[in-house]
Amino acid sequence: MIEVEIRSFISEENYHKLLIFFQKEAIFINEDEQETHYFKTPGNHDIRIQQNKQFSKIWLKKGKLHDEQREEIEILCKHEQFPDLQKLFVALDFPVEIKWFRRRHSFKWQDIDVSLDYTKGYGYIIELEKLVSETEKDAALTELKEKMQKLQVPLTSREEFDARYKHYKEHWRSLLQQSI
Repeated sequence: MIEVEIRSFISEENYHKLLIFFQKEAIFINEDEQETHYFKTPGNHDIRIQQNKQFSKIWLKKGKLHDEQREEIEILCKHEQFPDLQKLFVALDFPVEIKWFRRRHSFKWQDIDVSLDYTKGYGYIIELEKLVSETEKDAALTELKEKMQKLQVPLTSREEFDARYKHYKEHWRSLLQQSI
């Protein structure tokens, strides 16, 4: 499957407006607290581990960070196995590159997965996503962009995401301290 997703930074005010909108217009999936570790790996692979309220997971996203279409591989683990996942990657000599601490509200809206996120030290983000076959990916991307326009949320450019990611990557430890 191909993950097709678009995302935008939003203001705190818009975050709360969108949260109210989706609570009325979409199917609520869950609210979650997530801790995610990105690892520095050979070959620029996007490998992460995450722990949330229900489970832990290892996942790989092929392609470049912030690509709108990427193949994704996930391996679910028990919630309590997160420390073991951390030990595994340390033993493999993959150092933690970044840690994220996120509150996520998830919804299903007209066959689209919607996430409203607040990530400590990084900000508020809306994400629209669909998992589709290779042949459906372009149509799905067009649909997601149209939905974002209907929500009156301007798309954040890849360049801005890359710049903000780079800033977070260089300063995440101090940014997390500031947001406590």
